Amino acid sequence: MQTTSTILMIRPVNFGFNEQTAESNAFQDRTAIQQDVQEKALKEFDVFVEKLRSKDIEVIVVEDTITPHTPDSIFPNNWISTHTDGKVFLYPMQAENRRLERREDLIETLKKQFKLTGINDLSYFEQENKFLEGTGSLVLDHDHRIAYSCLSSRTNTEVLAKFCEQTGYKAVTFHAVDENGKAIYHTNVMMCVADHFVVICLDTIKDDLEKNNVVESLVATGKEIVQISMEQMNQFAGNMLQLINKKGELFLIMSERAYKSLSKPQINQIEAFSQIIYSNLETIENNGGGSARCMIAEIYLPKKND
Repeated sequence: MQTTSTILMIRPVNFGFNEQTAESNAFQDRTAIQQDVQEKALKEFDVFVEKLRSKDIEVIVVEDTITPHTPDSIFPNNWISTHTDGKVFLYPMQAENRRLERREDLIETLKKQFKLTGINDLSYFEQENKFLEGTGSLVLDHDHRIAYSCLSSRTNTEVLAKFCEQTGYKAVTFHAVDENGKAIYHTNVMMCVADHFVVICLDTIKDDLEKNNVVESLVATGKEIVQISMEQMNQFAGNMLQLINKKGELFLIMSERAYKSLSKPQINQIEAFSQIIYSNLETIENNGGGSARCMIAEIYLPKKND
């Protein structure tokens, strides 16, 4: 099941520029206007949630807490993922203040509504300075059980191997860099895997063997490739997520900035498979260095009343 109609989002209370993540995240903009950042981010968040709900997508909104201070809590997909077998995975995070985002009370909230069969906690790898930041590091093809992953300081091969061992996924790894040669910090800013297509910036993969390996895997699994440029990736055009609503309608979720960067042929390619939902997330993107996909943790857990 590639897509889900139920998602988790964390409503921010103290969102802001995180110095601890800025070194490895080139998408964070140090020149961004810092006035009323929390207020603006909250408005963007609420409008985004309303747009999703208006399309019959179930959004579970959990309020962030004032303490401890977690400026990036709006991006829950980095610390938690859920799976159709009832398993919940917890992930090792590079920034110390991001580790504080893991919340037992949130898991207890999920237990009330969904069947949980176990928690696979990989966060112990933090003690060895080895990280795998959830579905930021992992772009998952659930139907074919493939984990696409660009290696970086936030994505460690040993932790990735442990994830694959515990899930039965096969890893397709590669190195990806931006126009300055800096490692792409998360896989999900340069590619998005949907049911029958993939949006990807192949220009970031400089090694021909690695690039061919990725393309061959995508073609072998029947994915139509929507190629985006480096410039479009910098507008978060790779940071998308496909969702399905309760009526079975498919949507590709992205920010307004990402949508406006796309060409008409690219939009036509996507709309052959999915409707598009986009929302203005400028404050969140500039300060957090993440976009629409980063804000969404998919819920694949079986519901208790099913």
